[in-house]
Amino acid sequence: MVDQAKYLDLPFEEVIGDRFGRYSKYIIQDRAIPDARDGLKPVQRRILYAMHHERNTHDKPFRKSAKTVGVVIGNYHPHGDSSVYEALVRMSQTWKVRNVLVEMHGNNGSVDGDPPAAMRYTEARLSSIASELLRDIERDTVDFIPNFDDTDHEPVVLPAKFPNLLVNGSTGISAGYATDIPPHNLTEVIDAVITKIDKPNATVEDLMKDIKGPDFPTGGIIQGIDGIKKAYETGKGKIVLRGKAETEELRGGREQIVITELPYDVNKANLVKKFDELRLDRKVEGIAEVRDETDRTGLRIVIELKKEADSAGVLNYLFKNTDLQVSYNFNMVAIHNKTPKLMSLAGFLDAYIEHQREVVTRQSQYDLRKAKDRAHIVEGLIKAISILDEVIATIRSSKDKQDAKRQLMAQYDFTEPQSEAIVTLQLYRLTNTDITSLQQEADELQKQIAELESILNSEQKLMQVIKKDLRNIQKTYKTNRLTKIEDEIEELKINLEVMVASEDVLVSVTKDGYVKRTSLRSYAASKEDDITLKDGDYLISLEEINTTDTLLLFTNKGNYLFVPVHELPDIRWKDLGQHVTNLVPINKDEKLIKAIPVREFSEDQFLLFFTKNGMVKKTELKQYLAQRYSKALVAINLKDDDEVVSVHQTDGNQEIFVASNKGYGLWYHESEVNTVGQRAAGVKAIQLKKEEFVVNGEVFDDLSTPSIVLLTQRGACKRMSLSEFEQSSRAKRGLIMLRELKSKPHRVAGLIIVNDQDLVQFQTEDGNLQEVYPLQLNKNDRYSNGSYVVDTDLTGEVVRAWKKPIYSKPFAEETEE
Repeated sequence: MVDQAKYLDLPFEEVIGDRFGRYSKYIIQDRAIPDARDGLKPVQRRILYAMHHERNTHDKPFRKSAKTVGVVIGNYHPHGDSSVYEALVRMSQTWKVRNVLVEMHGNNGSVDGDPPAAMRYTEARLSSIASELLRDIERDTVDFIPNFDDTDHEPVVLPAKFPNLLVNGSTGISAGYATDIPPHNLTEVIDAVITKIDKPNATVEDLMKDIKGPDFPTGGIIQGIDGIKKAYETGKGKIVLRGKAETEELRGGREQIVITELPYDVNKANLVKKFDELRLDRKVEGIAEVRDETDRTGLRIVIELKKEADSAGVLNYLFKNTDLQVSYNFNMVAIHNKTPKLMSLAGFLDAYIEHQREVVTRQSQYDLRKAKDRAHIVEGLIKAISILDEVIATIRSSKDKQDAKRQLMAQYDFTEPQSEAIVTLQLYRLTNTDITSLQQEADELQKQIAELESILNSEQKLMQVIKKDLRNIQKTYKTNRLTKIEDEIEELKINLEVMVASEDVLVSVTKDGYVKRTSLRSYAASKEDDITLKDGDYLISLEEINTTDTLLLFTNKGNYLFVPVHELPDIRWKDLGQHVTNLVPINKDEKLIKAIPVREFSEDQFLLFFTKNGMVKKTELKQYLAQRYSKALVAINLKDDDEVVSVHQTDGNQEIFVASNKGYGLWYHESEVNTVGQRAAGVKAIQLKKEEFVVNGEVFDDLSTPSIVLLTQRGACKRMSLSEFEQSSRAKRGLIMLRELKSKPHRVAGLIIVNDQDLVQFQTEDGNLQEVYPLQLNKNDRYSNGSYVVDTDLTGEVVRAWKKPIYSKPFAEETEE
């Protein structure tokens, strides 16, 4: 039978909540978060105290680390040896700690992330500056508590004669709290403490005259003084930290980038590996070789560049895409009054000053107590010497030591401590010289007592003692600043040429969405008709452009895809190509209608959109420059069931011709269309009637040579001169271009403006593609229906017509210039 009286019936949530609450409190207060007063976590404090207690100090020989770890575990820290040894090692690593607290012989790890040697191989001792954290701990300066098994005592906090938390920083993660406090320069921090003592209401601006910002042991460059200021004001802030890199010239006009300092807490081996991966994967052009030339004289990573490589561009790319530049986020949480607290710079300084006030007060009280006790004894000795014969006679007549003390206290009014000192007095101390020295000692003690009492009675004198002590430490351990600070965060601009090898390629785009780039060699070795297309698909663009250019692909649903040419798949001319959805996802019913190559998104260029429901929209090209392009972007705002029928790039001074399916054509100047934003819907292009829609909108600038070619659904094609039309204004009805028939009327399937050499393609209902050379047709007036070019009884109606894309070089003139 289970004895129910031994068990409590409690809700599971309550039990778990209580246990986890206790665990959280423990790891916050006693494991992961440092104390605001001495800047140490419990394990660090216990290691330093154990080494001090065992006299394993900087002026004594090194001792095996295993011995120290054993003492710490056995006496103070009942946890695993690895946690103690790792904490010991970290305090000795010059690339982690600004002023090391432990000196170590042997392998204590490396900036490459190599592990330290086992503790049986390494030796350690306290550093000189660590002794300043423990100085005067025997003078009752801090509270002691029993250790875990009540066999010994350990300090709650160390006297910390310098502000260790700011000097060495701290990092840790506990339950619900994390901390990230960067290291600082000892000289600057002590200056700030003194400023705060002299001017308790000092602002962050005042303190930042002393503390410029963090000073990392690995050096580097901090950018963003506003982030430092915000962190010092609130405890949270963000800065950019980058390595120190310089460009050196080599023979033959080549250059190399030399990195001599890394951002704090960055693994050098991983960084070098990343540099080499970028070279091998050709993510960045221009890197010839990466070498780690680090030796005992200092860190040195060399990135050798190819001839004529853009060294500034490569360096900016490395800053942006590797840990050569990182963000550092301040999160200044520390234990203050037994509570985890996000603290400002002023809060840290106040906590430290308050701690020093208590330490120096207790130290002075201890010294005063000792001085008064000694003065009392010296006074008794002087009195005893003045009546020496009587004292000797009394002692000689006594039975034993205790009786002698009683007789002295009874006959001469000596106190118990004085009597003890007299009976234990050595005979040689009764010489004349010693009497003089006793009198001198008494005078010195009175001065000391007066000084200590004045310190305890005056806040000002107390603070002077603290400041004097800090200045001595500053003078002894002064070091120059390692980290450089720059006010602004540099914007990293990377030329595309740095990442992409500049190469002219042929880019083809089909209506069904198959895109590819082909090397000019592959194209030259094939016939133009060798290209593979799916049934019913056809080319909408075929142009020679550079890998550093951009392709804008527009869909009938009013979206556009921003595709850098170098990201297009490199495929042979004969092969099909890759579907655009592999680059950017689009809907199944979306079709590509236009591909526009762009070299620069310049101010004086525009995009002109025509929609099926008779709208036209004009927007500056630069608005289509996208920073993120992993999905389709909005090119035009379409209403209801509207679709885009055509898109053109213009210089803002073109002629516009819009045609409807019922045979109306309208000609006007581009200036009739106002410029609007990227997501706007546009304005009315042409007036439409019921069941009428726009077949196409064209732009042109030469008024003399172009011909207007029109194909109807019945397979008729006719060519007209522009002179058949009058230039009008936007949103009008336009002029009729077909003779109206009562039965089987012609409807426009396609309208194209062509020049002398252009070829028109059209597609019939059976999916076949056919071609017509417009200049073989006679010119007609507006009232004819043209000549039949296909028998639609056999093929089905003509469904669409377009100008056949020819191999072109859109930027040829720019290149020649």
